[in-house]
Amino acid sequence: MAANNNELKLAPLRSEIRKPVRTFAEKLIGKLGENLKSITIIGSSLTGDFVPGKSDINSVLVLAKQDLGSLNTLAGMAGSMRKKKLAAPLLMTPEYIERSRDVFGIELLDFQLIHQTILGDDPFAELSFTKKDVRLQCERELKAMLIRLRQGYIAAAGQKRLIRDILISAVNGLLPLLRAMLWLKNSDRPSQAQAVFTKAEAEFSVKTDCLISARNWRHKKVRLSDNEIQRNFEAIYAATDRLAVIVDELQE
Repeated sequence: MAANNNELKLAPLRSEIRKPVRTFAEKLIGKLGENLKSITIIGSSLTGDFVPGKSDINSVLVLAKQDLGSLNTLAGMAGSMRKKKLAAPLLMTPEYIERSRDVFGIELLDFQLIHQTILGDDPFAELSFTKKDVRLQCERELKAMLIRLRQGYIAAAGQKRLIRDILISAVNGLLPLLRAMLWLKNSDRPSQAQAVFTKAEAEFSVKTDCLISARNWRHKKVRLSDNEIQRNFEAIYAATDRLAVIVDELQE
């Protein structure tokens, strides 16, 4: 028997994803057996940001142990998962989660905020984090993002589509960072993207309209002029740079 009980808790999920998630979960139960401890759905499929048919369904599988057999099992399911917009799951063990709180606080805080465990025990509800660790990770991630933006812009060699994709990726990466920064300020963390940007603008006095615009490009065929691309790049870079300064100054 997988996990602590085999009953799938699908009712809290939105109706559009219940069927693919059920099929996925039942296959995992059958193929992974006792090694499967829990299945947790995370991310936009649990928020108002979900776009049926376009947004991926993301998940975390907690395993008793990591082994090649489990990887091969999931690799064999990859084709069918892609057809149903099921992203490759994150694989973790209870020990990995516990020992990663100091280095992956941003990600685990986000999982803790937006998740639904459909099988087994909730792996995130009782986690705790220190502000020192989370603040340091935020600073490191923001400064690394600035490097990626500069390098990406150079490598794109003026190709607008590539620069647009770099900006979309950067904005998506900023979402959990902004939530973590709000957590550092003991402020409420919205689950929906636009609300996060609006709250962050009020809390940190950083213009986020450029972030909202860039995130809206994800599922649209947007044609941007050279001036629009450069203006948006400058605005997103400036916002990221300002956030890096702010988080460096936050009290732990």
